[in-house]
Amino acid sequence: MRKDVRKFGISDKRGRQQTRLDPFTPQETMKDPSLCMSCKTVYQNNHWQLNPEEYDRLKTKSTTNWITCPACQKVAAGYSEGIVTLSGSYLWEHEREIRRILKNEERKAQAKNPFERIIRRQRQGDKMVIETTEKKLAEHLGRVLHKSHQGVLDISWSGDPDVCRVTWERML
Repeated sequence: MRKDVRKFGISDKRGRQQTRLDPFTPQETMKDPSLCMSCKTVYQNNHWQLNPEEYDRLKTKSTTNWITCPACQKVAAGYSEGIVTLSGSYLWEHEREIRRILKNEERKAQAKNPFERIIRRQRQGDKMVIETTEKKLAEHLGRVLHKSHQGVLDISWSGDPDVCRVTWERML
């Protein structure tokens, strides 16, 4: 009698259903190296990175493949996976500081993952709405703002496709 042993580790993906349904993720393997025409992101060794020196070195090579990266495609299409809604009188009293915190956190996140970007920031009435390319960035922005300025934070993951909705509010 032989025991049925199946692998469920992260290296064995055969037969599994894709859990992330991002329409901007390329289905086929990309050519190596590839450079994004818009944001100067480098795809090399199956990895995306922001590396200005490597970009400058590769842009003159004839073997370089020129593309538009998935993050730039999301920004162009306005496809947000995260929506952060900020409100309250405290927000407008400290708007400059809060915008600077959000910009710095976006820069840090983008250094780790070049696809984590803010698509747009806009004022809608008495609220500020921020749309992000990645769900985790929206959650992170809400948590950082809550940690530095308190207030009421609510994070929900819902919708089809799955969207992270973050609301933060603080009154004076």
